[in-house]
Formats: sequence, C-alpha cells, structure tokens
Amino acid sequence: MTAASIRVAMWSGPRNLSTAMMRSFEARGDAAVIDEPFYAAYLHRTGIDHPMREAVLASQSRDPRDVERMLLGPVPGDRPVWYQKHMTLHLLDGFDRGWLRHVSNAFLIRDPRSVLASYAMKRAEVTLADIGFVQQHELFDAVADQTGDAPPVVDAADVLARPAEVLGRLCAALGLSFTPAMLRWPAGIRTTDGVWAPAWYHSVERSTGFATPRAAAPPRLPQQLERLAEEAQPHYEALWRHRLG
Repeated sequence: MTAASIRVAMWSGPRNLSTAMMRSFEARGDAAVIDEPFYAAYLHRTGIDHPMREAVLASQSRDPRDVERMLLGPVPGDRPVWYQKHMTLHLLDGFDRGWLRHVSNAFLIRDPRSVLASYAMKRAEVTLADIGFVQQHELFDAVADQTGDAPPVVDAADVLARPAEVLGRLCAALGLSFTPAMLRWPAGIRTTDGVWAPAWYHSVERSTGFATPRAAAPPRLPQQLERLAEEAQPHYEALWRHRLG
C-alpha cells in the first residue's frame, strides 16, 4: 500500500446526500474520488436486481478482494486525498474488513423517513437491508472497536443547514484542511460517476452546491415504509449521538 495520501472511506446508505458529498470533495482540487467500488461485487454476490444491473456488473470487478487491493493501492493521479464513497449495504458479510484499519473511516447519515421517501421513487420494492441503516450501525461499531475511538459522523441535515461549519469539522477530524471550494461545483455529469448515474443522479447532476434545506415536516410515508422507518430509527439515532454537527 502507498501511504502518502489520506484515504477517506465515507460510509452511507442510499439517498443520503452521498453523491453531493463526493462532488464536494472532488471540488477541493487535491482529491481523487471513487464511486461505490463494491457495487458490482454486491450485485454479483446477492443476485439482487437494481436499475442498470448488467451495466454495473460490467463496469467493476466482482471480486471484493480485487476492490480491497485497489483501494489500498496507488491513488489516482497521485493526489494527496482519495475520497472513497461507499454504501454500507455493499460491504457484505464475508467480505474482508481488515483493510478498514488502513483508511480514515467516516459516516454520513440521514433520517430514515427522508431516505425512504427518496428511495421509494427509484425502486418499488424496498426492504430494511436496501437502505443500509443496520449495516451502517454494525460497521460504525466495528470501526470504533478496531480503533478505540468513535469515527466521525455527519448528518445530511446538518450539512445542508451549515455546510461550511460541518465540513470544516469533518475535515479537521480527518486531518484535512477545509477549503471553501468544497461548497460549490459545476453542474453536470462526471467521468468519476458510476455507470449507474443515469438511474440515480438526476438531482445532483443539476446541482452546483449543497441545496438550501426546506423547512418542512418529515415526509408522510405509506404504512409499509413507515414500518421500515421505525425499524431503522434506532440505528440512525445510535450514530446521530456521535455527529459532528
């Protein structure tokens, strides 16, 4: 492994502001980024049907060991920062986690009702495993046990409300300097976006920064999704107590 760069492994569930956060780090100018590198391995192992499944499988290695080696190998462009955007649900049981001690792990959370309201617009069938809250809690605890300290946590609502302040705290926790360049980026697609971007990234492709939060009550959900939100809530709250915002 090359050791000069700071490797940030950011763990979130889907619809968590995760792609906007990747945009923010890419806008720094000193960071390489990678988009959900375990996605193909996850789809291959589970057999689950996602939008653009075959394109995703063709775009990445399906072997998690190859992905791990790549994430600890040379940093694209020899950049001093490598931001690695991950979905917690992609790191399946049986995938090695020893590599996590060689990266700076951080966690991006969002309240379950907002996640489910957004996710349900993309996939008709939703399970608790699909939204990653249980996996995120388990992974947070595993990293904390491994390092002896709670890893940094940021909440999407705090990022939207006070982006400079919260990103400043996140960067400090990761040993990075904050730059205002992280607050703005050009609209459009990126070559660094995953091949699945046409199915998922419509809003972020139009964005030029973190959206101004809307003052609104939590979204009302159908009964089935409300049950999932209630199941996810304790896992969200466990990490929320550690948030930097």
